[in-house]
Amino acid sequence: MGSYILNLIDTELLIKLAVSGLLGLIIGLERELKSKPLGLKTSLVISIISCLLTIVSIESAYFFPGNDAIRIQMDPLRLAAQIVSGIGFLGAGVILRRGNDHISGLTTAAMVWGAAGIGIAVGAGFYAEAAAGVVLLIISVELIPYILVKFGPKKLYKRELILKITVSKQESFEKIINKLLEEKIVITNTRIKDIKDHSQHMLELKARVNSKRPVTDIYYTISRMDDVQALEIVS
Repeated sequence: MGSYILNLIDTELLIKLAVSGLLGLIIGLERELKSKPLGLKTSLVISIISCLLTIVSIESAYFFPGNDAIRIQMDPLRLAAQIVSGIGFLGAGVILRRGNDHISGLTTAAMVWGAAGIGIAVGAGFYAEAAAGVVLLIISVELIPYILVKFGPKKLYKRELILKITVSKQESFEKIINKLLEEKIVITNTRIKDIKDHSQHMLELKARVNSKRPVTDIYYTISRMDDVQALEIVS
């Protein structure tokens, strides 16, 4: 009975699903190690099911199941095309807009799309291309950013921070901004608002600092400035 079932199952189909699962595992592992929303299970599901739907789409284009006398000709990648469209909803779910207008999750969303693409490629029989795609994908998100930070333009050495500084006197704003510039903290955007019935004032700054400088060092530097009553740093 077991051998009969195995004979019914196309060995190449199993190989495709296994290869797709393995490549999806690599993508998921990279995201999992960085504690990103796209983990191992999600990546595996996307890759394997994308592969399966691609196989079904190709097979059903030439052999209509249930009746050998009927042969229907249609686009062999019709279902695969819908995968590319549908996966966008899943990718959108991992993109977050924080309260400070900072967008995060774009790389993870792209990896969701990439995992689906790898599954489609394997399902269509492009094993070498899919494997090369995964290798280039990992190099793109791991190795290239490191090289650019090490040897690229100086702007790449910087990272963005949101500084929320509470002061008691409006006259302190200019003094604090000048001290920040002396500390080589580049200010790119400024927002000022009153809080607690105008008894306190908040200076909210978007700033760029050296990526190697610890946030704790920046916190201690600003919190020790005169007139600074409270400080919040968002990285």
